[in-house]
Formats: sequence, C-alpha cells, structure tokens
Amino acid sequence: MNDRTVAQGRSQESLLTSNLVLRNTYLLLSITLVWSAVIAAVSMAMNMPHPGIIITLIGFYGLLFLTEKNRNNSKGLFFTFLFTGFLGYTLGPILNAYVGAGHGWAIAPALGGTALTFMGCSAYALTTKRDLSFLGGMIMAGFIVLLAGTIANIFLQMPILTVALSGMFALFSTAVILLTTQSIIRGGETNYISATISLYVSIYNLFLSLLQLLGLFGGDD
Repeated sequence: MNDRTVAQGRSQESLLTSNLVLRNTYLLLSITLVWSAVIAAVSMAMNMPHPGIIITLIGFYGLLFLTEKNRNNSKGLFFTFLFTGFLGYTLGPILNAYVGAGHGWAIAPALGGTALTFMGCSAYALTTKRDLSFLGGMIMAGFIVLLAGTIANIFLQMPILTVALSGMFALFSTAVILLTTQSIIRGGETNYISATISLYVSIYNLFLSLLQLLGLFGGDD
C-alpha cells in the first residue's frame, strides 16, 4: 500500500513537472515568435541586407550553442531572445526578396500552413498514446542528408534539388515538433528553453520550406 502511494505520488509529481515545462515552453515560444516577427517587420521596413550564408551560419550555430550552454541559468533567456531576434532579422530580407519577385502572395499561405501544421502536430503529440521515439533516428539521419544536400545545392543551384530539400525540411520540421512535444509530456525534455528553441527552429524552417515551395510552384515563370 505504501509502495503504491509512493508510486502514485511520484507519478503526479512527474505529471505536474511535465505540465509546467509544457506551459513555460508554449509561453516562451509565443513571446519569441512575436519578438521575431517584430524584428522581421523592422528588417523589412528598413530594407536591411541579408547577412550572407557565412554570417548566418556563424550567427545561427554560435547563438544556438550559447543558448544551450546557458539553458539552466538566467543568461539562457537572454541568448534565446538574441537567437530568435537574429533569425527574425535574417527573415526580413528573405521576405522582401519574395515581395520584390512578385511572390509576396505566398507569405500568408505559408504562415497559415505553418500554424495549422504546428497546431495539428502538437494536438496529435499531446493526445496520442503511440510512442514517437522512433522518430529520433529518422531525424538524425534526415539532418545529415539535409546538411549534405544544402551544402551541395550552394554550388549546384539545381531547381529539382531545391524542391526536394524544401520538402524534406518540411517533413523534418514536422517530425521534430512531434517528437519534442511528446518528449515534454513524457518527461524526456525537462528544460523549457531547450524545448522552446527546438520548436522555434522547426517552425522557422517549416515556414521557409512552405514559402519556397509555394514560390516555386505558384510563380508565373
């Protein structure tokens, strides 16, 4: 009887912890998405130039490293906003390029598709009893393939490879959203800063992937 009581107490404590991590993650994610959108809007309005692939990669991985390194202290929040603000800045010139090319119409559908996909994946991960841990191996393999393909496409600039990479990025981001959300619920992810960054990057990549696909298939040329 005592053992059962202790087990029930631990289960309730674990559930409360998971719910707290989930709540904090969604709160921070909402704030960073708004913050990033504001920075992107300012970047667009000021017609700021894109920093280029090298600076973007250095900024992305450098700030990502600093955020993860400080995820258990107060600096983690500072680097979280620095990281998401930087990505918001890089998004501004990209959106301006789409508008300038006559593909500005694709922005709203890409945003809508991203929002619907995120909500659908989150709802599924929160309610399903199916163990989604099998996605971990697929995500790792997908990351390697996407990294190699992205580097190759910098030099090759092949339209068919661009389409394939955009589709793969969309699937990859969807898988990360599913796995991260369930990991929070089941106690695998206990740090809300790490969870927020993972979901934010997935949303960012999903949006860009859908935007690119719509621009490629919806253009007049």
